[in-house]
Amino acid sequence: MAQKSTLALLGGGKAVQTDPGDTFRWPIITEEDENAVLDVLRRGGMSGTDVTREFEKEFAAWQGVEYALGFSTGTGALEAAMFGCGVGVGDEIICPSITYWASALPAFCLGATVVFAEIDPDTLCIDPKDIEHRITEHTKAIVAVHYCGHPADMDPILEIAARRNVRVIEDVSHAHGGIYKGRKVGTFGDVAAMSMMSGKSFAIGEAGMLTTNDLEIYERAIAWGHYGRYNDSIRTPWLRKWLGLPLGAHKYRMHQLSSAVGRVQLRHYDARNREILRAMNEFWDLLEGVPGIKAHRPDRDSGSDMGGWYAAHGLYRPNQLGGLSITRFAQAVRAEGSVCSPGCNRPLHLHPLLNECDVYGHGKPTRIANADRDLRQPPGTLPISEGIGARVYSIPWFKKYRPEVIREHAEAYRKVAEHADELIADDPGDPPMLGGWHFFAAT
Repeated sequence: MAQKSTLALLGGGKAVQTDPGDTFRWPIITEEDENAVLDVLRRGGMSGTDVTREFEKEFAAWQGVEYALGFSTGTGALEAAMFGCGVGVGDEIICPSITYWASALPAFCLGATVVFAEIDPDTLCIDPKDIEHRITEHTKAIVAVHYCGHPADMDPILEIAARRNVRVIEDVSHAHGGIYKGRKVGTFGDVAAMSMMSGKSFAIGEAGMLTTNDLEIYERAIAWGHYGRYNDSIRTPWLRKWLGLPLGAHKYRMHQLSSAVGRVQLRHYDARNREILRAMNEFWDLLEGVPGIKAHRPDRDSGSDMGGWYAAHGLYRPNQLGGLSITRFAQAVRAEGSVCSPGCNRPLHLHPLLNECDVYGHGKPTRIANADRDLRQPPGTLPISEGIGARVYSIPWFKKYRPEVIREHAEAYRKVAEHADELIADDPGDPPMLGGWHFFAAT
């Protein structure tokens, strides 16, 4: 019989043996959600706005802001947030290179462009120290992404933005309900936008939400893609001249089947999120002090906390494991029956779309079509972002607190870390680039 202490990859027994049951099931859809959807279907209200408006009111109250506006996608909400902040032709936004593309690319639709900043290697969020020197007379906004559920360091970002008179857009797509120093993320910047697609921690279908305390930003977002609501209720003086037709030529309203699910999910989200946090913190507590691996979470005494722990990841320290590659480490963890994939999003600044593609027929790459200089960032310009794929890995995303299941998955990681020396001889090393341009699968 195979020895349990022997790595499964080398012929031993697997660390993970217990059937997880509903530990990873997400989203949690109950009869309450189904009845809410059926009510909309049966009365033919799919393309209305009544359910959506109720959801917006409830979401704004939950988030602790004045205004919320539902969108068909998080991408649409981010584009409207940029327009709401006045981003237009020739303008620039500053965004981390390690993020999903929707944090940055909507700037192209507005005739603007993107300047990418480095990330902090421990938070994986934009590094405040790498922002200010990138601000020019053309900079309109900083996009702070709360990446993989971890709150970005908002205090220094807000200080820079206030001093340099630029807006702050929070991308909360990964971090619904996350806390930064006692306050919910999405309440610090001028505006926040987020995805609510089925894989997210707040999952209601295909949908997005914009939130803000600024009336003009809110009404600009309505005018951009909500023609049915761009009517005499608008109070911002200059917008009133154009009532009736969408300024952005978009129809971005949230589908009411998603709105109906959203209202139900919101009632239960805090309780479900607490269970996720309890389970994920248990996993990392069991691995405290294990060489080579480190939790991707705020310090316990920081007053900050993860938001839903979407796309849960860990930090890798190969120098503590004899230089073992993350590729080989992840392979061994998977052999133990757990979840582990190397990498995260690939750095956006290296994608050909951001360097070569002429999307709109300008006769030059769109990235620089409306810029006063060549602001493309070739390989070597953001070394932390370019190398982060070999320093992070996905972990199980526990949705339920199941101690035995959690313990076994943690044991898989501990076992591999403690036997890392046995894996070095056959280590193939890491490929040049890890991760994907899109986003990784959520477990």
